[in-house]
Amino acid sequence: MIHHLVVLQLKKSAKPAQIAGTFAALAGLREKVPGLLSFAGGAYSSPEGLNQGFTHGFTMTFRDRVARDGYLTHPEHEEVKARILPLLAKGLKSVVAFDFEA
Repeated sequence: MIHHLVVLQLKKSAKPAQIAGTFAALAGLREKVPGLLSFAGGAYSSPEGLNQGFTHGFTMTFRDRVARDGYLTHPEHEEVKARILPLLAKGLKSVVAFDFEA
């Protein structure tokens, strides 16, 4: 399996409805992207304070590399990316994506 971890720094002006809609769209990819097994995400909630300005994050689990690679170019993924980009505080500098195999 491939785990896809993403952390985001969203603009302070991002409206809760925009954020909720974006995360709902991300969750909806489970029904649209073959091999996407699970999704979980939300706002930073740890009392540790180690988020370095990142405000939200999500993780996806894919069946294998082929499924993950298919997701990266999937048209539905591109639509969700288009929703997220305007919400980012510093453009792509507001995103960390890290994949690992387990």
